[in-house]
Amino acid sequence: MVRAPRFATYEDILNAPPNMVAEIIAGQLRLQPRPGSPHFTAASNLGEELGPPFKRGRGGPGGWLIADEPELHLSGDVLVPDLAGWRRERLPRFEAEAFVTLPPDWVCEVLSQSTARTDRSEKLPIYAREKVQFVWLVDPLMRTLEAFKLASGLYALLGAWKDDARIRVEPFEAIELELGILWADVVLKDAPP
Repeated sequence: MVRAPRFATYEDILNAPPNMVAEIIAGQLRLQPRPGSPHFTAASNLGEELGPPFKRGRGGPGGWLIADEPELHLSGDVLVPDLAGWRRERLPRFEAEAFVTLPPDWVCEVLSQSTARTDRSEKLPIYAREKVQFVWLVDPLMRTLEAFKLASGLYALLGAWKDDARIRVEPFEAIELELGILWADVVLKDAPP
């Protein structure tokens, strides 16, 4: 007798080990270890660069609400991107909830060996379904940033940059982003000093 697959519930997320990031993708519970130092450093540094000009309006236009690792409840899927941003006209402030149900305008996933496949092949289609306009994929080990924009339900590549490039890219093209800052605080094995 073949059993029907069991679909994960929010209770599964609440019962997940505290050292794991828990998500529900296509009804299945996904557990990932907490990110390593290249991963969390790139995410933190990117948030520090975008926060003042876009979240606070210091040196930039403001108008954004940006969060680290928000829990997104999107049509039955529960995702935890590394960073997400909402235009303040859509989401002026967060409610006193543990999660957000309004899809963001921008998401950044920081890739690692254990998450890259899921981020690209499973989470990107969910973001497209939910009409997230911009997705950035940052790979701290390869020292790259890929930016995508939603067009006719699919993501089109805006560009890919590496190492210490200085870039202006949607939706944050109002400032020049120096990519080297994202990986400046981590010494990678086999990397030049």
